[in-house]
Amino acid sequence: MTDKDPWKDLGRYTDARIVLGRAGGSLTTSELLRFRRDHALARDAVLADLNLFDLENKLGDLGLAILKLKTRAETREEYIRRPDLGRVLQEESTEDLKKYSGSYDLGVVLADGLSAIAIERNAPGFLKSFLPETSEMKIAPVCIVRHGRVALSDEIGELLGCRMIIMLIGERPGLSSPDSMGIYMTYNPLKGNTDEMRNCISNIRTGGLPVEFASEKLIYLINESFRKKLSGVNLKDNFGQNPGLT
Repeated sequence: MTDKDPWKDLGRYTDARIVLGRAGGSLTTSELLRFRRDHALARDAVLADLNLFDLENKLGDLGLAILKLKTRAETREEYIRRPDLGRVLQEESTEDLKKYSGSYDLGVVLADGLSAIAIERNAPGFLKSFLPETSEMKIAPVCIVRHGRVALSDEIGELLGCRMIIMLIGERPGLSSPDSMGIYMTYNPLKGNTDEMRNCISNIRTGGLPVEFASEKLIYLINESFRKKLSGVNLKDNFGQNPGLT
């Protein structure tokens, strides 16, 4: 009779690669194949282009005014090799934004980031949950950006004239989460802002943070940000924990 392995039970509570087993000094064949599959899914997520047509169709039912923007990264390969180009808009997109400049409470940006499928799968559901809670806010046209980085949200928010900008962006894929979406929030967006001026909600996906919980958390942070007139490291998140993780 052998003792029960306590690690087996822990494997039920996490997607992390634990309790892999071994065959001699190597991984088992099944685990090696699973690793190769997950690695391929992560690579595909990084390299995939954003399906604008599909995303616009998914957002159509929400009745949103949509602007499609481009950065100076012309291709997916250039975007990956040159992060700086994903932080700057093409001149044509800058001029398009100026036409919609006004005085808005909130701006919303959707960017492919490092996982286009994260936006395609999670952004429509999140906005469906989030937007009804913003009915008293004046919202700028929603911007969809190909080959965009987080810092781009500041330039967009400043050009539109937003008090607050949020960016929904595909996060760097992991071996268990190729479709994880993050949200970055900045009060008083200005080109040149640095990372400590933003708040982030991460790991929004099926199997991660539910879109409904992320929506409630973001509304809380926005209200606190407007009240204190700041965002970033000085805005403390006291909203609570994900009930699915307790």
